[in-house]
Amino acid sequence: MTTTNEPPTRPSRRGHVGGDTTAAHAPGVGDAPGSTPVGAEGEAARAARVEAFRREIAELRVRDPATGRDRLLGRVGIGLMAAGLLLALGSYFVSHNTTNPLQQRDAIVAALGGLAGCVVGAALFLRASLAAFLRFWLARLSYEAQIQTDRVIEHLER
Repeated sequence: MTTTNEPPTRPSRRGHVGGDTTAAHAPGVGDAPGSTPVGAEGEAARAARVEAFRREIAELRVRDPATGRDRLLGRVGIGLMAAGLLLALGSYFVSHNTTNPLQQRDAIVAALGGLAGCVVGAALFLRASLAAFLRFWLARLSYEAQIQTDRVIEHLER
């Protein structure tokens, strides 16, 4: 029995032991601990988790009242952006096609009002879009936390 002072070999970042690069490496396999399996088994497991998540959401039977309001705000925002842009462009052409300074100033004020409406419409549209995205993100975060909790429980039960 011979002993050496060499440290034991550890898997490298790519999953190879001892720096041996002759073995083929499939992408996604062994890259990170807890990574999702690749292949038909991984797709089946993912589909089962999604179905379980949908069943749990359906069991809650909670209506989302904000969805209709967000859709309305998004549509109002798009309408305000379009109307504000049309008002600003129309007022610009009115102010340049007249020599009356009073009418020009009125057109300039109307154009600024149109631009303000455009900004308010963009803010409403952005608010509605971000609300929808963050709602999805929160559901995804909740789902991932549930999966992580299930993994911890499964590990502790072993």
